[in-house]
Amino acid sequence: MADHTTRTAYTVESLLAVTVDVFNERGYDGTSMEDLSRAAGISKSSIYHHVRGKEELLRLAVGRALDGLFAILAEPAAVQGPAVERLEHVVRRTAEVLLAELPYVTLLLRVRGNTATELWALERRRDFDHQVAELVRAAVADGALRGDVEPRLATRLLFGMINSIVEWYRPGLKAADGVADAVVHLAFDGLRARG
Repeated sequence: MADHTTRTAYTVESLLAVTVDVFNERGYDGTSMEDLSRAAGISKSSIYHHVRGKEELLRLAVGRALDGLFAILAEPAAVQGPAVERLEHVVRRTAEVLLAELPYVTLLLRVRGNTATELWALERRRDFDHQVAELVRAAVADGALRGDVEPRLATRLLFGMINSIVEWYRPGLKAADGVADAVVHLAFDGLRARG
């Protein structure tokens, strides 16, 4: 975990960065406001000046990850063109967002539904998955993807591959260059219909 105790002034954004580190290290349930205060090097009352409490920090953190993912679905390349090309775009961009927002997406992938915020996050993740599954179905219907793999299964396998990146990727890791392209090539080489 990074040492954030040298900072003197905090914004919600900088507090959120510390919080995400602590949540990822200790787990949401295993983190107290005292832990967050110590990690940030500020008093608990200073934290409460910015947010109502720990669950609001969780909502802001997972919301950041979810907003990044849902923004992908509105990008022009995700809504225009053949379904398979839109799907490839979404898969590539999902990997890119995961890499760019690694601590936030890591936290999102670890929520289990123990709080109202976690339930909200899980529901939004399911909605994202359903929208991607619809793209898979459309690409299968167009004949661009294999029809012998059920679309929901293909979607889960795609996200399983992408989400596993949080387990091994470390910023600056040379072997991680080109991760998003590798995900697309591996996935679509196996999913494309052979004609």
